[in-house]
Amino acid sequence: MFLGLEEMKFFKLRYTLVIGVIVLVAYVAFMLSGLANGLAQGVRQGVDKWNATSIVLSEDANKSLNASSLVMDDLNQVEAKQKEPLGQYAGALNKVGQNKDSDKINISLFGVKEDSSIKPELIEGRYFKASGEIIIPQNLVDKGIKLGDSVKIGKLDEELKVVGITKQNSFSIVPLIYTSIDQWQELKFGKIIEGKQAPINGIVVRSTKTDSIKLTDQDDHLAKYGIEAFIQKLPGYSEQNLTLNAMIYFLFVITAAIIGIFIYVMTLQKTSLFGVMKAQGISNGYIIKSIIAQTFILGVIGVLIGVVLTLLTNLVLPSAMPFELDSMNLLIYSLVLIVVAVLGGVFSIRTVTHVDPMKAIGG
Repeated sequence: MFLGLEEMKFFKLRYTLVIGVIVLVAYVAFMLSGLANGLAQGVRQGVDKWNATSIVLSEDANKSLNASSLVMDDLNQVEAKQKEPLGQYAGALNKVGQNKDSDKINISLFGVKEDSSIKPELIEGRYFKASGEIIIPQNLVDKGIKLGDSVKIGKLDEELKVVGITKQNSFSIVPLIYTSIDQWQELKFGKIIEGKQAPINGIVVRSTKTDSIKLTDQDDHLAKYGIEAFIQKLPGYSEQNLTLNAMIYFLFVITAAIIGIFIYVMTLQKTSLFGVMKAQGISNGYIIKSIIAQTFILGVIGVLIGVVLTLLTNLVLPSAMPFELDSMNLLIYSLVLIVVAVLGGVFSIRTVTHVDPMKAIGG
């Protein structure tokens, strides 16, 4: 290690360039990781906040909440401890008095019972008690909608009043609003439908494992799914994760190749030096340890600077950007980048072991 450190001090510019490459690759990998995690949270956050174990949908819906079509009477076909009817609506919201298309904000809306256990926690105001009332997430407040405001959603003529605010919440990457089942029906179907045949999209189950849920439906049109299986089928969720993670994994391979090429070229330039060292009795093992220690130090410095740049960038990113750093992912990716940097340095070991001291010093 001493030999490697002394060489890095002597050739500052050369090794600064190597560190610069590692910094850039680490920075891109960390930013992609933050974007991938932010997008994933934006899609699944609303479902995670249910703290549910399972969801029951119509069997022909292919695990799609929007495509599922059930009725209130189906609740009696599900044997579970806690089961909550749920309706979903996707549309656009605009504040009363702001009627331009540019004023509209895309939203998702869940309709639940007034006493439902899957309602998100409030940070301001109260829950809806009657038709015409909604609660909105903080991410809609950031877009200019406030407690007490009246808004219009979709083609509904009636104005809806904001009576409560929750923490940041989203579903399918857009802000998630909650309201009553009756209000959801009026939004989606233009009227309130009461009784056993009142439509809903799904039944959320809490406190009962998926395998323990019993469906007693005689028509066999119900299907139960674990929450994670349901999330994996949310539109675009698996595809975007697969794409962004693939880009990160390719960056790891590219990092190993770049570091390997840099160290290999620098090793070739030092062939004569290694020949002299071997002629003086310094073993291959000592030289190899020096190279590995050198690439380890380069990797650690480059990754640490990449982490600092990513954290600083996170402070200035706009709130609308779905960017969320996960400390565990950041740690894992940092360790992987350091390991691949060391592996890149290992490529040049064969060259060192084949250096002939007599040829290297011109004997």
